[in-house]
Amino acid sequence: MLDPKLTQQSLARPLTAWERDFAAALEAAFAAGHHDSAALALALTAAGVAQSNGTTLAWTASTVEAALQTLNAGLDRAYAEHGIGP
Repeated sequence: MLDPKLTQQSLARPLTAWERDFAAALEAAFAAGHHDSAALALALTAAGVAQSNGTTLAWTASTVEAALQTLNAGLDRAYAEHGIGP
């Protein structure tokens, strides 16, 4: 069963400016029909989205996947610190 605290999951910690920008760019890419990592990489690069370390190098499927894993791990830690999850 879904933990009821997850209905307000962003309250575990505030999102960083980069996380907000990355999420907005991903939403725009998804809305444009880009769903696999390679297509997302092209869309993020075309949109000029910086990577989490601030570089503006071209995104690749690997850097998209790594960014998502790092972001998810950080949010999981924040949830755990607030008693959310297993």
